[in-house]
Amino acid sequence: MSVEQQQEKPEVRARRHWMGVLAKSAGTTLQQRWQLLSLAPEYQFIRKPETGLIMLRGRIGGSGQPFNLGEMTLTRCAVRLASGTLGVSYVAGRNTRHAVTAALADALLQEENTQALLQRELIEPLQTELDAQRQQRAAQVNSSRVDFFTLVRGED
Repeated sequence: MSVEQQQEKPEVRARRHWMGVLAKSAGTTLQQRWQLLSLAPEYQFIRKPETGLIMLRGRIGGSGQPFNLGEMTLTRCAVRLASGTLGVSYVAGRNTRHAVTAALADALLQEENTQALLQRELIEPLQTELDAQRQQRAAQVNSSRVDFFTLVRGED
C-alpha cells in the first residue's frame, strides 16, 4: 500500500470503491437494480454522456518503461443534483445509460439520506456479483492449469 493510500480519508476510499463497482458492473444489471430502487432524483447535466477513446499504457513487470498498449472506448458523464451534489462516472464502452446511472448513483451515495440505502441495495449486491464472476473466471482458468515441474535425477 502506498503512502497516499495510507493517508487517504475514509470517505475518499469509500467513494473510490463504489465508483469502481459501478464502472465494472454490467450495464443491464446496474439498470435493473436501479429501477428496483424507484429513485428519480432531480438533476441537471454538467457534462452529458460523451463517448471517446483513451490510451491504455502498460509497464513490463510493473516497474519498466511505460509503453502505449492500445486504445479503449470510454463513456463519461457528470451530473449535479438539485441539492448541489456532483456525481461523475467513467465506464468502458459506449453505454450512455450506464454512464448516466452511475453518475446519479455516485451523487446520491455522497448524500447522507440515501447513502445507506444505496450501499445496501445497489453497491453490495453488485460487488457480490462481481466477486462471483471473478471466482468463476478463476475456477475456469484453474481447470486448465498446467503445473510444470522438474524431476530430480539420481546424479545430484
